Amino acid sequence: FISPYRSDRARVREIVGADFVEVYMETPLDVCIARDPKGLYKKALAGQIKNFTGLDSPYEPPERCEIALPTAAASPEELASRVIAHLEASGYLA
Repeated sequence: FISPYRSDRARVREIVGADFVEVYMETPLDVCIARDPKGLYKKALAGQIKNFTGLDSPYEPPERCEIALPTAAASPEELASRVIAHLEASGYLA
Protein backbone atom coordinates (compact mmCIF):
# COMPACT_ATOMS: atom_id res chain seq x y z
CA PHE A 1 0.00 0.00 0.00
CA ILE A 2 1.36 3.42 -0.94
CA SER A 3 -0.01 6.65 0.49
CA PRO A 4 1.40 10.11 1.14
CA TYR A 5 -0.88 10.48 4.18
CA ARG A 6 -0.20 9.18 7.70
CA SER A 7 -3.90 8.66 8.35
CA ASP A 8 -4.24 6.29 5.38
CA ARG A 9 -1.19 4.32 6.44
CA ALA A 10 -2.49 4.16 10.02
CA ARG A 11 -5.81 2.80 8.74
CA VAL A 12 -4.02 0.05 6.82
CA ARG A 13 -1.88 -0.71 9.89
CA GLU A 14 -5.10 -1.19 11.90
CA ILE A 15 -6.59 -3.49 9.24
CA VAL A 16 -3.45 -5.62 8.77
CA GLY A 17 -2.48 -5.69 12.43
CA ALA A 18 0.81 -6.98 13.79
CA ASP A 19 2.02 -8.15 10.37
CA PHE A 20 2.05 -4.62 8.97
CA VAL A 21 5.57 -3.47 8.07
CA GLU A 22 5.90 0.19 7.10
CA VAL A 23 8.89 0.85 4.87
CA TYR A 24 9.84 4.50 4.44
CA MET A 25 11.73 5.14 1.22
CA GLU A 26 13.47 8.24 2.56
CA THR A 27 14.36 10.18 -0.57
CA PRO A 28 14.98 13.94 -0.72
CA LEU A 29 12.92 15.84 -3.28
CA ASP A 30 15.99 16.82 -5.31
CA VAL A 31 16.92 13.14 -5.64
CA CYS A 32 13.37 12.26 -6.73
CA ILE A 33 13.59 14.95 -9.41
CA ALA A 34 17.01 13.77 -10.58
CA ARG A 35 15.84 10.13 -10.77
CA ASP A 36 12.62 10.92 -12.64
CA PRO A 37 12.61 8.27 -15.43
CA LYS A 38 9.09 9.13 -16.63
CA GLY A 39 9.53 12.91 -16.54
CA LEU A 40 6.63 13.34 -14.14
CA TYR A 41 8.41 15.77 -11.83
CA LYS A 42 9.44 17.85 -14.84
CA LYS A 43 5.81 17.99 -15.99
CA ALA A 44 4.57 18.80 -12.48
CA LEU A 45 7.14 21.56 -12.05
CA ALA A 46 6.02 22.98 -15.40
CA GLY A 47 2.41 23.01 -14.17
CA GLN A 48 1.26 20.20 -16.47
CA ILE A 49 0.38 17.88 -13.57
CA LYS A 50 -1.57 19.23 -10.59
CA ASN A 51 -1.63 17.84 -7.03
CA PHE A 52 1.71 16.10 -7.41
CA THR A 53 2.91 14.56 -4.15
CA GLY A 54 5.83 16.44 -2.64
CA LEU A 55 5.35 19.52 -4.81
CA ASP A 56 1.86 21.02 -4.61
CA SER A 57 0.33 18.14 -2.66
CA PRO A 58 1.66 17.15 0.76
CA TYR A 59 3.69 14.14 1.74
CA GLU A 60 3.61 13.20 5.40
CA PRO A 61 6.69 11.20 6.43
CA PRO A 62 5.98 8.42 8.90
CA GLU A 63 6.23 9.19 12.58
CA ARG A 64 7.06 5.55 13.28
CA CYS A 65 8.02 2.99 10.72
CA GLU A 66 9.61 -0.41 10.95
CA ILE A 67 12.21 0.28 8.27
CA ALA A 68 13.62 3.60 7.02
CA LEU A 69 15.70 3.39 3.87
CA PRO A 70 17.89 6.41 3.03
CA THR A 71 17.82 5.86 -0.72
CA ALA A 72 20.27 8.66 -1.54
CA ALA A 73 22.94 7.15 0.71
CA ALA A 74 22.88 3.46 -0.19
CA SER A 75 22.71 1.19 -3.21
CA PRO A 76 19.51 -0.65 -4.12
CA GLU A 77 21.26 -3.91 -3.18
CA GLU A 78 22.15 -2.60 0.29
CA LEU A 79 18.61 -1.33 0.83
CA ALA A 80 17.13 -4.66 -0.25
CA SER A 81 19.48 -6.42 2.16
CA ARG A 82 18.20 -4.24 4.99
CA VAL A 83 14.60 -5.15 4.18
CA ILE A 84 15.45 -8.85 4.01
CA ALA A 85 17.38 -8.65 7.29
CA HIS A 86 14.42 -6.99 9.00
CA LEU A 87 11.98 -9.59 7.65
CA GLU A 88 14.28 -12.42 8.78
CA ALA A 89 14.79 -10.90 12.25
CA SER A 90 11.02 -10.45 12.59
CA GLY A 91 10.31 -14.06 11.65
CA TYR A 92 8.69 -13.37 8.29
CA LEU A 93 11.42 -15.23 6.39
CA ALA A 94 12.99 -18.50 7.44
